[in-house]
Amino acid sequence: MTKHDADLDELRDRLGDRLLTGDEAMAPYTRDASRAVPDGAPIAVVRAESTADVSAALSWAHAANIPVSVRGAGTGLAGGANAYRGGLVLSLERMNRVLDVDVANRLAVVQPGLVTAQLDARCREHGLFFPPDPASARICTVGGNIATNAGGLRCVAHGVTADSVAALEVVLADGRVMRTGARTRKNVVGYDLTRLFIGSEGTLGVITEATVRLKPVPEGRPRTFRASFASVEDAGRAVTAIVNGPTPPEVLELMDALSVEIIEAYFPTGLETPTGAMLVGQTVGPDAAARAEAITRVCAEHGADDTGVSDTDALLEARRRSNPALNARGLKISCDVGVPIAALADVFRGVAGISARHGLRVSTVAHAGDGNLHCTVEAEGSPAGIAAADRVIDDITRLALALGGTISGEHGVGSLKLHELPWQQDAVALEVQRAIKAALDPLGILTPGRAV
Repeated sequence: MTKHDADLDELRDRLGDRLLTGDEAMAPYTRDASRAVPDGAPIAVVRAESTADVSAALSWAHAANIPVSVRGAGTGLAGGANAYRGGLVLSLERMNRVLDVDVANRLAVVQPGLVTAQLDARCREHGLFFPPDPASARICTVGGNIATNAGGLRCVAHGVTADSVAALEVVLADGRVMRTGARTRKNVVGYDLTRLFIGSEGTLGVITEATVRLKPVPEGRPRTFRASFASVEDAGRAVTAIVNGPTPPEVLELMDALSVEIIEAYFPTGLETPTGAMLVGQTVGPDAAARAEAITRVCAEHGADDTGVSDTDALLEARRRSNPALNARGLKISCDVGVPIAALADVFRGVAGISARHGLRVSTVAHAGDGNLHCTVEAEGSPAGIAAADRVIDDITRLALALGGTISGEHGVGSLKLHELPWQQDAVALEVQRAIKAALDPLGILTPGRAV
């Protein structure tokens, strides 16, 4: 019996059948939805059901100096949740309950493994909703949204996940449990530790409970609008005008011509592929219809050659299917850069130039209302094809940075974007982050070698 076998017996005594070993049993927990490949098999998977389970697992891993990867539903696209060779996988999918819905204070207390759309549905029973709305809301988890500070379709109106988080329960690398934040709207006591853990990608601690803010469901029937453009640059200019205009939408998304073509083949809705790009969005509230018509007029003023308004969600459903549609076509070399809204036309023009220069087609879908682009490169599956596509992604990322943007709007850095981190952050910023990491995780067992 090896030392790790003896150690695992100790952990199994504490966790029972919540500890999995064996390659076949562990296989579903070893990687996320990205193209990143794990460097080997873990020694065990913990399917935690409580904060006590997480604390036990981390205190054990800390004592044994074993690396830990943390996962919810495994929907991440940056390689942040992949297993480590000889490491421990900490799965939170069984911690999936709504613990409380406080209608009077518009708060909900939830576990991290709860699927985002399920939280939203539960809150709507009380006339409230959970603002964060990633395209993968039906399969991703609240904990994963917090760990990457996800945005999503409603970000243009309600902000990113951090704007909806009031308090957290976190287990630190050595197994200690701490609470951050408060249920109040104002709270200026001490450092803002809640924001520190949001977006930390599992490198500083493991979130085991979240108190999140809710909003009232708007009155009236939502309206969905669309507008087709001859050029993606015209669509970008229209987005800038809409966001800065008097009738901002709840949702404002963009799909370029290649994306519409691929999505329509995967999920037919009768959409005609535009010459350049299509904007789709939604308005809410008692005046939703009038606001949608006003937005389509703005689109027409900026070159849209076909517009429409509907009371169904078919267009937004098509947008939500973009990632599986692209994956079905073998497109997995992607990025999620962000740029200032006023730079949208410039970034679309630049992406077209990069695509032409490399001779590889690029599909772009975007949370256009907040400047977050998801560019995916068509590439051969060979190592040479992947390397060529990666060079395109690197050029798109540098373009976004040159326009005052960011290397990631919501997916996180993980392992796939780690080489890009110094492109955006200076040496002092990196040093400060690594000092924080060392203070909270001195042995470096939590998601080592990723995010920072």
